Amino acid sequence: MAPRANWKGFLRLSLVTCPVALYPATSESEKISFNQLNRQTGHRIKYLKVDADTGDEVPNEDIVKGYELEKGQYIEVSKEELDEIALESTRTIEIDEFVGRSDIDPRYLIRPYYIRPDGKVGHDAFAVIRDTIREMDKVAIGRVVLTNREHIIALEPMDKGLVGTLLRYPYEVRSEQEYFDEIQDVKVTKDMLDLARHIVNQKAGRFDPGKFEDHYETALIDLINEKRAGKVIRPKERPKGENVVDLMEALRRSVGKEAGKQAAPAKADKPAKKPRKAAAGQKEMLMPKASNPTSPKRPSRPSDFLKGSRVKKAS
Repeated sequence: MAPRANWKGFLRLSLVTCPVALYPATSESEKISFNQLNRQTGHRIKYLKVDADTGDEVPNEDIVKGYELEKGQYIEVSKEELDEIALESTRTIEIDEFVGRSDIDPRYLIRPYYIRPDGKVGHDAFAVIRDTIREMDKVAIGRVVLTNREHIIALEPMDKGLVGTLLRYPYEVRSEQEYFDEIQDVKVTKDMLDLARHIVNQKAGRFDPGKFEDHYETALIDLINEKRAGKVIRPKERPKGENVVDLMEALRRSVGKEAGKQAAPAKADKPAKKPRKAAAGQKEMLMPKASNPTSPKRPSRPSDFLKGSRVKKAS
């Protein structure tokens, strides 16, 4: 079941308009998350909204937005006043211009959304806008209001729909000069570059997200499973970094190391271990609560792990 739309409105290119819906293209709901607990009781920690001076809890209906002018002095702004300054982009994504993909600095990228026609009407107009962007091999730039803020949005065709990526404003991007100014000017020799290029060629490939495993998430799953099985958790020895004394020798050794990796599969007696795959979500690798902890079965759903699981309260 597709998630609920984050935004509904209209997509407009000059006089061509169609109703569209915008959906999040990414999700972190399958990642392991933790609650904060009271160590003494095992109870969850609850956060309250309290008056900073009196310490009294404040109900939601009495909470308003305020901008701090000076220490302790605020300008209150009501929801009605915010609604009064609503922009056209609150309900319409107006395409302002078309740019090349390479023109967009990656520092300005925030997050992607899927955009599709909303309802049964407007599919023709949507197809015209989508195919025009694809034919021109450009990125369409527009504006949209999400979470009470106007954002720049870059639109690109994907399959039968569009991907809209929110972009930052210039004032949100820090200048690189304050970080890079103190980097020393170093003359790299041709021999060093040749060796480095050789390493790059040995590691060359095509980007495939399916090859990558979230090792920290996997380690969290292993930790939880081991604690549920009653195992004693012992700290592991951390790898130590080595200082590079002879850069040229380090490059030569790196070339040999990468060459060894490429030759290893042909000499191996057995196939390399495949990384864990969690097509339906990492949480499905968690152990269910079973009567026999020595032979647990994998749950079919992440929620199966939670059934019957409770934090044991301290006596």
